[in-house]
Amino acid sequence: MSTKVLSDTICELGEGPLWHPERETFFWFDIMGRKLYEHDGKVQRHWQFDREVSAAGWVDRTHLLIATARDLILFDLETGQESHLVDLEADNPGTRSNDGRADPQGGFWIGTMGYGLEPGIGAIYRFYKGELRQLYPGISIPNAICFTPDRRHAYFADTGDKIIRKVALGADGWPDGAPQVWLDLGAEGLNPDGAVVDAEGNFWNAQWGAGRVACYRPDGSFEAAFKLPATQTTCPAFGGPGLMRMLVTSAAGGAPEGETGAGKTYVIDLLARGQQEHRVILE
Repeated sequence: MSTKVLSDTICELGEGPLWHPERETFFWFDIMGRKLYEHDGKVQRHWQFDREVSAAGWVDRTHLLIATARDLILFDLETGQESHLVDLEADNPGTRSNDGRADPQGGFWIGTMGYGLEPGIGAIYRFYKGELRQLYPGISIPNAICFTPDRRHAYFADTGDKIIRKVALGADGWPDGAPQVWLDLGAEGLNPDGAVVDAEGNFWNAQWGAGRVACYRPDGSFEAAFKLPATQTTCPAFGGPGLMRMLVTSAAGGAPEGETGAGKTYVIDLLARGQQEHRVILE
């Protein structure tokens, strides 16, 4: 295993990494900087928005579904044009989008939270074929949205209570039954941030404040942890050749004084192989 800096651009709140399987590039966001970045391994470019942007799913080679502070949009990577899809708490100026990911059935899960980290004012939603439905209200900091390779379960976390939950999915990807506690990190004082599941079903979780990505087996037992030179790691994503590289975003806002790695974006070469990111189906 080796860790390298993919981008030394400092993100106030790096988040939402995504490997686009058709473009073969990594995307990620600086939520508070209102920017989307793309990197092909050599060249980096970015797009500036007029509101916070946090997570995306790929639709085709030139379009992403993007979650913004007030809506979901279809974004054209060639022209920079936005097409409004659906409002996302547009009537609540106190919340914004946070963690999100496409599911195996072509839906898109997205969480909202308060700008001031107010307890319980956020929620988790699913967008599927034009419909946005609230799944779980009362969320403080939604994170760790990801899916098992058998397509039968979803994970999500509320960083506020340090609990990662698991819920069964029906054939169309809607939750089937109540979420169950899968992993409680409270006793260790760890803060679950973004997460992704590899092809073997192992759960990889960036842990805010611990400067690491930790791997847990499908039964929730601890496998390993990989340290990074940024205390505030935010989210991992698999990509690259064979889906065996992991992109990890981080945040500079509120980082320890003098931490030179804060806010940079990293790649880790692993022996694990990821799942391909799922395509969002709009209709």
